[in-house]
Amino acid sequence: MKKISSLISKYALICFFFVSCTHQNFQTQLIDIHQIDPSISLDVRYATEQNFTGKVLYKSSKVYLIKEVAEQLVKVNQYLKDNYKLQIKIYDGYRPLSVQKKMWEIIPDERYVANPSKGSRHNRGCAVDLTLIDSTGNELDMGTPYDDFTEKSHIDFKELPEHVLNNRKILREAMMKFGFIPLQTEWWHFDYKHWENYPVLDVEIK
Repeated sequence: MKKISSLISKYALICFFFVSCTHQNFQTQLIDIHQIDPSISLDVRYATEQNFTGKVLYKSSKVYLIKEVAEQLVKVNQYLKDNYKLQIKIYDGYRPLSVQKKMWEIIPDERYVANPSKGSRHNRGCAVDLTLIDSTGNELDMGTPYDDFTEKSHIDFKELPEHVLNNRKILREAMMKFGFIPLQTEWWHFDYKHWENYPVLDVEIK
């Protein structure tokens, strides 16, 4: 009986060590987007009070993503430069689970904020919020501001000026070309394919 108990204890220790190492490995895959392309424009709203919560939620204005996601996003940026003389501006990337919980307390609506009990694509470092800017750094008209939780932000909302619909289309098609999936209710939000292969993380942004 003692031998069985000892074996179970050793097995549990091995499993714990494996899971811990696995999660550490995923955490080390989070990379600052500027380490790959420092020219990408950032406007991390959750590092300021200029967001729907009215509170500073991040201690840093850096954008972290899973390495593969960041690399594909850099390709999107280059594609837009080469074909439209446009670039991306990122609002948000990896988001700690603890921040997700704060957002859910304010807007418990899964159309706009992922339920933290399930974890979000942002919590996995596999989602990005972004817009388009021109060569002078001015944001293109996308019809609504970032984090506008109305039907106007939905990608199938058509009662918008033609140039706005075209701007959204350019962003959407460029992102999809490199493996990103648009979110129905937010024109600015895109999930990277295979996001489900990565675990939910709660690593503080510094």
